[in-house]
Amino acid sequence: MSHSDAQTIKRVVIAGGGTAGWVAAAALSKHLGPLLDIVLIESDEIGTVGVGEATIPTIRTFHRFLELDERDFMRATQATFKLGIAFENWARRGDRYIHSFGRVGQSIWMGDFQHMWLRARAEGVGGALGDYCFELTAAEAGRFATGPDAKINYAYHLDASRYALFLRQFSEARGVTRVEGTIGQVHQHPETGFIEALDLADGRRIEGDLFIDCTGFRGLLIEQTLKAGYEDWSHWLPTNRALAVQTKAVQPALPYTRAIAHEAGWQWQIPLQHRVGNGLVYCSDYLSDDAAHAKLLAHIDGETITDPRLIRYVTGRRKRVWDKNCVALGLASGFVEPLESTSIHLIMIGITRLIQSFPFSGIKPALVQHYNALAETELERVRDFIILHYHLTKRSDDPFWDRCRTMDIPATLAQRIALFREAALTPQTADDLFQADSWLQVMLGQRLEPASYHHMGHMLSIEHMQRALDDLKGSIASAVARMPTHQAFLDGYCAS
Repeated sequence: MSHSDAQTIKRVVIAGGGTAGWVAAAALSKHLGPLLDIVLIESDEIGTVGVGEATIPTIRTFHRFLELDERDFMRATQATFKLGIAFENWARRGDRYIHSFGRVGQSIWMGDFQHMWLRARAEGVGGALGDYCFELTAAEAGRFATGPDAKINYAYHLDASRYALFLRQFSEARGVTRVEGTIGQVHQHPETGFIEALDLADGRRIEGDLFIDCTGFRGLLIEQTLKAGYEDWSHWLPTNRALAVQTKAVQPALPYTRAIAHEAGWQWQIPLQHRVGNGLVYCSDYLSDDAAHAKLLAHIDGETITDPRLIRYVTGRRKRVWDKNCVALGLASGFVEPLESTSIHLIMIGITRLIQSFPFSGIKPALVQHYNALAETELERVRDFIILHYHLTKRSDDPFWDRCRTMDIPATLAQRIALFREAALTPQTADDLFQADSWLQVMLGQRLEPASYHHMGHMLSIEHMQRALDDLKGSIASAVARMPTHQAFLDGYCAS
């Protein structure tokens, strides 16, 4: 079989199931189904990491793209709503702030809302920044509501294993063939090195034209076979372990994720309808596995449903996520720790871009280069946003935090921090997953204080400004007061 330009790409083989495999299968079968033969190979013996249970609002765009019914999806995955993440003990012990998915205040062409707010604060008027954000105020109040015309920005907490199953049913109904088995051997073309077929342990052979590697951290195709290479980012993001455990829910579900810093990392709490996902992220240089195990079990509410599972990782990115005729998705493509719940988004954007640039008539270098460049830029922007949380700490009592506070950071991030410190600016480019409001909430939450700001607020009298701020705060507070509690809304909307 030659791999000339004339080769038609029709047979797509997805290696691995889990969230990455089934997200890929669902999107390909929905949008290109009639043009492709799609096979997914999955082994019941190989567990998935399956802790990625919090998401960001882009998942709703992806679900619209699949035409999924929100209530069906939520019932099937025992999902709850997520308005943001509460960060506890990050800048200092005892600190708490919420990074919400909302817009903060009202911005004008001349500059963003924070310039008005900073002027008001300097004059001793106005409230906390969060008072001017609907989603943040609702999160703090534990309230939620949505509907066809609702202008609320949110994501979900979901059961990742059930999500994979939900998407599997969706994909199989659209013609995807699932093959149960483990991959024994990978066959490459002797001259081009392109992957030609996968042999399963039981002797079956699965041939394909394009292979999607969803084999997790192992990167069976992209790394073990094609040797695409890995860029290690642990000098910036030193955590390298996570322990995950599920517990029974003992209180109504909050509409946000909790990220609680400890002396060598942080702990997550993700409320689902019937249980809570908990995990401890840490750096093994500063906390032993045994100590981490004890710490996790000491800081959970409710009895455990599972045994704690240890996940080892190295933060970084695959140097080429598309190499020859293989595209890596999910953990096979790189890993930035789950602090801002970006894992599922990165799978979704990866497969969306592949559909937009699908190589029907053969794999061309410019296309591969373009895909890799977009993936690289996006992951670097996400990486910088995650580093921001660690680097902007005032904690110097713990060696781990002292290291994060004093470490060198990427030049791209240093420039953003300097812009905010010097002039309260939060510029944003087309490649940014996290918008200006996200950077603003985290930078102020981490106690980065701007030295100056734009004087557009000086065009208004203080009385005028105070009135405008009071009106905005009042309208948000009354809108939130009319909403049901998150738990009450869930019970009526999508109880599973």
